[in-house]
Amino acid sequence: MASVTLKGNTVHTIGSLPTNGNKAPEFQLTKNDLSTVKLSDYEGSRVVLNIFPSVDTGTCAQSVRQFNQEAAELDNTIVLCVSKDLPFAQARFCGAEGIENVEMLSDFRDGNFGKAYNVDFSDGPLTPLHSRAVVVLDEKGNVIYTEQVAEITEEPNYKAALEALMN
Repeated sequence: MASVTLKGNTVHTIGSLPTNGNKAPEFQLTKNDLSTVKLSDYEGSRVVLNIFPSVDTGTCAQSVRQFNQEAAELDNTIVLCVSKDLPFAQARFCGAEGIENVEMLSDFRDGNFGKAYNVDFSDGPLTPLHSRAVVVLDEKGNVIYTEQVAEITEEPNYKAALEALMN
């Protein structure tokens, strides 16, 4: 399990992020139109998984805005923003914010993504939401970068995640 903090208080996830060099775990998530999408649907594209507790918090919202801005400049790359928020809340946020360059996906149905990527909190006030993390995949679905953000209220290292795509 990973130990992170929420406003300085230690909380834990159910495990560790997938390991660099390994194939990323398959998942099924729900799009804003309530259709289902799988990781294998993105084969051939590089994928940035921006994982967070809820788009209704300031730091999570900022990560979506930042990756939305950065994604517009990336070739053959899709940014998937993943939380357990309902697809309706994700769609509302994107509409209000003019978010068009990232895809919002929800793990609300069965939580299989959170379990496969070990990002579910196992204790603390945000249980069972996802921790804040970034996982970057190459065109073949192999993990090339991970970051488990140490303090939930802080943003991920956007620069490091995007630099992993340049290697």
